[in-house]
Amino acid sequence: MSENRGRMLIAKQKRSENISEYILYMWQLEDILRACRLDIAVVKTALIDKFDQPESVKTEMKEWYENLIEMMHVEKIEEKGHLQIVKNIVSDANSLHLELLQEPKEIQYNALFFKTLPFLVDFRKKLGAGAEVDDVELSLDALYGILMLRLQKKEITEDTQAAVKQISQFLAVLSAKYKEAENE
Repeated sequence: MSENRGRMLIAKQKRSENISEYILYMWQLEDILRACRLDIAVVKTALIDKFDQPESVKTEMKEWYENLIEMMHVEKIEEKGHLQIVKNIVSDANSLHLELLQEPKEIQYNALFFKTLPFLVDFRKKLGAGAEVDDVELSLDALYGILMLRLQKKEITEDTQAAVKQISQFLAVLSAKYKEAENE
């Protein structure tokens, strides 16, 4: 299986197993496509043609990337921003998060979130993000930022690592609750 066909399958698998990982994966894929200038010829050369696969697989992958690129053009997120389908999932996850905070039976979830909240307040200040950025999106932004720092091999402080660990725990629990809610 090619890495590219793998990308499509990974996206599908992450979507069904861990919604936070899926969102982060799709954000990374958006950046990869931007690095390829949203040019299917560049994507084909850089991503598809590097693997020895049957033409049917290459065609399938090209169509998948073309669809993503087309959505990015239509939604005018060529330089920054996220696909509406991904933003909708973030919004759904945040709605679930808010419901869980109101649910009296979710004592552990509430405790986990309130343990995470100081890190989010600090991160919100550092980003200069307003109230329009909900807690779930802010948490995902934090993890994506760390992912980018790691890819650039930049140093990550112990305080930041502690914050990431807490935010990751919060998102892992929320993702499990999201999966439960989808399966019901």
